[in-house]
Amino acid sequence: MVTRYGIGQPIRRVEDKRFLTGRGTYVDDIQLPHMTYGMLVLSPHAHARIRKIDTAAAKAAPGVLAVVTGADLQADGIGGIFGMLPEDVGGPKGFRAPRPLLASDKVRHVGDRVAFVVAETLEQARDAAELVEVDYRDEPAVADIAEATRPGAPRVWDEAPGNIVFDWSIGDEAATEAAFRDAAHVTRVDLVNNRVVVASMEPRNALGAYDAGEDRYTLYTGSQGVHSMRGILAGTTLQVPPEKVRVVTYDVGGGFGMKAYVYPEHGLVLWASKRIGRP
Repeated sequence: MVTRYGIGQPIRRVEDKRFLTGRGTYVDDIQLPHMTYGMLVLSPHAHARIRKIDTAAAKAAPGVLAVVTGADLQADGIGGIFGMLPEDVGGPKGFRAPRPLLASDKVRHVGDRVAFVVAETLEQARDAAELVEVDYRDEPAVADIAEATRPGAPRVWDEAPGNIVFDWSIGDEAATEAAFRDAAHVTRVDLVNNRVVVASMEPRNALGAYDAGEDRYTLYTGSQGVHSMRGILAGTTLQVPPEKVRVVTYDVGGGFGMKAYVYPEHGLVLWASKRIGRP
């Protein structure tokens, strides 16, 4: 008589020996020939117009191979990335914010990416990034959701009045209103969702390599799904057939949802690899 089944039964882990003996393979463990290093220039402002980006000093710094901005991306026809909206899971359409790999007109949050520096070493890339000069014009900003949706609040995106991305409802609206209207007692409560920060042991990472002979991109990254990432990077960012992009994930030091998405760095390292001819 069979008493054990595949579903619901414990499965012995086979990867622990590698991890406990330091033989795991994470993105930082991968060393490709002639590999270079990238550093981003991030916005210190929550909301500001970009008047000018001066990259001359950074380009002249020791070891620097490239300093690129949003204008360079646009010139090469590189697209952005996008996040999930209800339409992706069968809901109504809303405003899909265009998210470029690098901001070119204005920054919309502290840490918005403005320029990307590539150099021979990480230290050289970091030093050169500090030489990029960005002329900002501060704009009014609001960080509270309730304040952001009130009339006259500063707009994050001009195309989204009231800072509303989508207004999603399901069910019978008339029946719901009648139930509240006829109820003996109604309790109202405002719930404020706290900010949640993912703190994985392995931070986000991206190593890009372009093969000129095959005209093919390879991204090494700790992810929670290589197929969806390949689809976005090929179809939206690089705008090439999906067979031209390969996404490789070995071991992942924690994800918790954070590593299920495409981030600007994923596209930047692939594009920069083609631009300089090195990983």
